[in-house]
Amino acid sequence: DVDDEGGMAGVDEPAPPPTLAAPEAVTAPALIAVTKAADPRWTVPAALPASAPVVAAFEAASGPAGELTRLRAVREPLAPRDPASRSADLAQLDRARGEAEQLAQAQLQQAQRLAAARAKAEAERQEAARLAAEQQAAEQRLAEQKLAAQQAAERLAAEQQAAARAEAARQEAIRQEALRQDAERQAQARQAAARQEAERQEASRREAAQQAQQDAARREAAQAEAARQQTLRKEAARQEAARQEPARQEALRQEAARQEGLRQEAARAQAARLAEAKAAEEQREARLRAIGQQLNEEAARRDAARQAQANLPSSWSALRRGRLFGRADANAEMVLYAEAWARKLQLGNALELIRDAVRQPHADALVTVAIRADGTVESVTVVRSSGVPAVDDAIRRLVEAQANYPSFPPALAREYDVIEIRRTWHFDSGLRLY
Repeated sequence: DVDDEGGMAGVDEPAPPPTLAAPEAVTAPALIAVTKAADPRWTVPAALPASAPVVAAFEAASGPAGELTRLRAVREPLAPRDPASRSADLAQLDRARGEAEQLAQAQLQQAQRLAAARAKAEAERQEAARLAAEQQAAEQRLAEQKLAAQQAAERLAAEQQAAARAEAARQEAIRQEALRQDAERQAQARQAAARQEAERQEASRREAAQQAQQDAARREAAQAEAARQQTLRKEAARQEAARQEPARQEALRQEAARQEGLRQEAARAQAARLAEAKAAEEQREARLRAIGQQLNEEAARRDAARQAQANLPSSWSALRRGRLFGRADANAEMVLYAEAWARKLQLGNALELIRDAVRQPHADALVTVAIRADGTVESVTVVRSSGVPAVDDAIRRLVEAQANYPSFPPALAREYDVIEIRRTWHFDSGLRLY
C-alpha cells in the first residue's frame, strides 16, 4: 500500500542488507600433498583438506541461516518515520538493492570460482587416484618382474644342479671306465706273467730233458768206451798169457806143490774157521730173524695202509700218481721237484731231533715218500729197513717235521696229483739222499 505522501503504508520495506565482506579467495595449491601410508597400496582421501574453508564459507553464505540473517538486517530499520526519512530510506533501499545485486553477482562469481575450484580439486583427486593406480600397477609389475626373476633364478639354479649332476655322473662313468680298463690291464698283465712263467717252466723242463738225454748219451758213450777198453785189455791179457804160457806151466807146477802144502795147512785152519763160521752164522741167523720180524711189521703196516686206502672214496683211489725211483726221469719237472724236496730235507734243522737215534749202528734205509700236489705228505713207506726200528721211525718223524713241502708247479700239477719219491737214506755228519 502507498499513502498520500507517496509513501508505503503497512509494508515493511526491507532494510538494505548489511554489506558482507567478500570471502577471501582461496588459492588452490598447485599439487595435492598426500602423505604416503605404511600400506604400499595408495588411497585417495575422500575430501581434500585444502578446499574445506572455501566450501564452508559458501555453504554459510547461501544456506537458510544466511538468508535469515539478511532479512533481519533489512526489517529492523523499517520503523515509522517521516517522509524525508522514508525517502532517504527508499534511496538507501535502492542502494541496498544495488549492493545486494552486486553481492549476489559477487556470490555467483564466488560460487562459480568455488565450483571451478571443486572441479579442479576433483580433477586433482582423480589425477592422484590415477597416479596411485599407476604406482600400484608399477609396483605390481615390479613384483611380477621380481617373481619372474626369482623363478628364472630358481630355474637357472635347477638347470645348474642338473648340469652338475650330469657332469658328476659323467665323471663317475669316466672313473668306472678307467677302473675297468685298469682291471683289464692288470688281468692281461697277470695272464702274460702266467704265460711267461709257464713258458719258462716249459723251457726249463725241455732243458732238463735235454740235459738228461745228454747225460744218458754220455753214460752210454762212457759205457761203450769202457767195454771197448775192457775188450782191449782182455785181448792184451790173452796175448800176454799165450806168450808166458811155458813159464806159467812151470809156475803152475810149482804153485801146485806149494798149494798142496798150503792145502794141508788150510785144512787145519779150516776146522778152526768152521767153528768161527758156525758161531757167526748163529749170530747172522739171529740178526736175520730180527730183520724178518721188522719186515713182517712193515708188511702189516703196509697192509693196514692199503686197507685204509681201500676204504677211501673212489675219487681218492683215482688220483694220478707219478713215481720217481731214482734221480733220472723223462719228466724234468718231476726231477726238479724231487731235487728241491731232497734239498729241503738235507738242509733242514730237524736232523737234531733224530741225531741220537741215527748214532746207533744201522744200514742205509730205502724209503718211498708220497707227496700230494699241495705239498702235504700222503705216506712214508720203508721199502728196505735200516735194521734198527728206531732209525726207521726217526726217518718218518723227520719227513713229517719238514712238512709242508712246496706245492707242485702248474705244469706238474696238470699231470699228477701225487708223486712217490724213492731215495736211499744215509746218515753220517748229516743226511744224504741217493
